[in-house]
Amino acid sequence: MVEIDRQQVEATYARIQPYVRLTPIIEINARDFALGDFWLTLKLEHLQHAGSFKTRGAFANLLLRDIPPSGVIAASGGNHGAAVAYAAQRLGIQASIYVPTVSSPAKIERIRGYGAELVVTGDRYADALAASEVAVQRTGALPVHAYDQLETLLGQATLGLELAQQAPRLDTLLVPVGGGGLIGGIAAWCRGRPRVIGVEPREAPTLAEALRAGKPVDAPAGGIAADSLAPRQVGQLMFPIARQFVERVVLVDDTDIRAAQGRLWEMLRLVAEPGGAASLAALLSGGYAPAAGERVGVVVSGANTTAVDFTR
Repeated sequence: MVEIDRQQVEATYARIQPYVRLTPIIEINARDFALGDFWLTLKLEHLQHAGSFKTRGAFANLLLRDIPPSGVIAASGGNHGAAVAYAAQRLGIQASIYVPTVSSPAKIERIRGYGAELVVTGDRYADALAASEVAVQRTGALPVHAYDQLETLLGQATLGLELAQQAPRLDTLLVPVGGGGLIGGIAAWCRGRPRVIGVEPREAPTLAEALRAGKPVDAPAGGIAADSLAPRQVGQLMFPIARQFVERVVLVDDTDIRAAQGRLWEMLRLVAEPGGAASLAALLSGGYAPAAGERVGVVVSGANTTAVDFTR
């Protein structure tokens, strides 16, 4: 099991802090969402540079590792690629980003806008990852993994550190899961306090299947959040952390995710991509039912989406 202690996370935060935003929280009574009588804290990480939490891990990689003259290469469903492209631009580093055809136009345009070389290949993240690994061997560039890399986990863990300072009384934190970098980092920081609950699309139950099997295994990779929450497997590095510190995983349907996107807009005028709204979907669908008075945190993790009609 990879060891991540709070001192490592604090040191990583000190290193990346000049480059990342301290994203705000908003505290509301859940009755605003027609839920029970409990307090809800939204961590608005979708306001982060490049539109998602991935920017934390990107800067951690580029600042904590030695970068060769050939630069960096990353494979991504979209958000990680945008984050690495942004960080590379800020630091004057050459970057090549590999994304699958399922990536949203909004994410592709962000990557292009940050000046990175963009390669669109394959139908899913795993295809783009395989192509990027070939390019790493050819060029000698540094691979920056979206979730299965120590520095990535340390970077994402800084969100847990930040939230602990902003909302120290949380009982439960709902975290969306794709490859597991975010929940792995946050769980390593929280270490059970607050309890951490994973949220996954029912059509991409990557961590749920891994916990059932006792190891990372291939899982379906579909649904409307496939460009952010649908790798084939969770990371090898995060899995032992999840087994120890993630209490359980809640699965949500695409209709629940779409409804959560709509409610965020209707009630708070917040625009989140499907993966970014997944954690709220766990509450709205009843997948997670807090006790009266429980203080629940929800990570709104990304906003790289084009304008959509939430009434459909």
